[in-house]
Amino acid sequence: MNTIGSRSSLVTSEFWESQEMREALLKREISTVYKLLRKNGISQRQIAAATGQSQSEVSEILKGRQVMAYDVLVRIADGLGVPRGFMGLAYDEGTAIKVVGTSGDPQSEEDESVKRRKFLAHAAAVTVGAAVFGEDEGWAPASDQTPIPGRIGVTDVRQIEAATSALRSLDSRHGGGFCRDAVIAQLRWAQQLLSAQRRDGIENRLFVAIGDLHNLAGWTSFDTGLIDSARGHFSRALEFARRGGDDSLVANVLYRTGRLYLHHEEPNEALKLFQLGQMAAQNTGSQLTTAVLCANEAWAYAKLGMERPAKNLVNMAKDMFERSERTDPPGWVRFFDETDLYAMIGAIHTELATKDDADPKHSRIAINSLTRAINDYGGVPTRNVAFQCTMLALNHLIEGDIDQGASMGALALDASEHVRSKRVFDRMRPLEDLAQKRSANPMSRELAERIRSHRVA
Repeated sequence: MNTIGSRSSLVTSEFWESQEMREALLKREISTVYKLLRKNGISQRQIAAATGQSQSEVSEILKGRQVMAYDVLVRIADGLGVPRGFMGLAYDEGTAIKVVGTSGDPQSEEDESVKRRKFLAHAAAVTVGAAVFGEDEGWAPASDQTPIPGRIGVTDVRQIEAATSALRSLDSRHGGGFCRDAVIAQLRWAQQLLSAQRRDGIENRLFVAIGDLHNLAGWTSFDTGLIDSARGHFSRALEFARRGGDDSLVANVLYRTGRLYLHHEEPNEALKLFQLGQMAAQNTGSQLTTAVLCANEAWAYAKLGMERPAKNLVNMAKDMFERSERTDPPGWVRFFDETDLYAMIGAIHTELATKDDADPKHSRIAINSLTRAINDYGGVPTRNVAFQCTMLALNHLIEGDIDQGASMGALALDASEHVRSKRVFDRMRPLEDLAQKRSANPMSRELAERIRSHRVA
């Protein structure tokens, strides 16, 4: 039987089963939870000690301050011993979560080219406004019924948005492998709110919030190498974004799906998705969203070895970025700042630099752009730093500067130790191959061996 804590329980597990408490937990009304604990004789000091909060924080919550941050809710649940499922935070030993694209699913064995064509057709239909909501293409995550609030309002939607924002930040810093389970759990909870009665005026915002959670679930799945799962979540994200009337989110989902294909060396399919994204972006009037799509189209053209359209789109991305309004962009496009623009420029010229008979200027432009991006990241070992250091190392090796290449490669490996991302090691393969070709140099040979051992591990 579960109790709060173990040797020093504040209350027994039955305490969480009362109707009043279950309703408060279900709605994540932490103020009510704390008030019920106080009525049961638990002091503010005891609550603070169990949850890792200060007494002043506990006091503010008792006075009505809302708790919306996902990580704080998890800390409160774990500290007090509340079963996570009671708060819709479920992905623990006591709660089964069904994840799209599990092994043994016949859909996962379908020919990859067929899946790509199906997704592209589905994405095109959603982008132009076809009524496809809820159609099952074999990608949809299963959802079991669990208790939900009888009626939801803007506070519930804000909680979804706040959780998504917190989880997106974790993904950016630590990789999809660090937080994907939590994203799937949060999504499972959020989707059940669709069957609750809704206050007037929140329906579209709820659809968009759930769509963005699917968007994040797709991205973290992609980052951990779960292609079918990623595609399934991106498909649902498109549907919810369209039903919520948010073209900006539609464009962003298409950009992220395009990146999945770009990563797996399918630039033609990626380009089609980026171009669909441009159609949605044009409807928003958001130049920042358009800049993201232009930069990624440029990368796809660079992978195809088409320098002129790649350069034209880089210039368009720069122009759109300079003219964009960046004071309060949507969360899903907020990442694209000047640092990320320079990182993209570096990636595009790195791609061009690796082509046969490449102009040496591409590696020089890439080195300048990537160095600027890495400096702006401030030395924090994140997934982006691992990406940029990897590309910078590759360009230095192309230039024949083995010392700098090995040094930047070592930094890339150090950054990779802090993230859980299959993409990081996938992106190191070209660097490993080139370092192996230069293995007559001891530093280059050591770099190739380190990358290989890390990738295998």
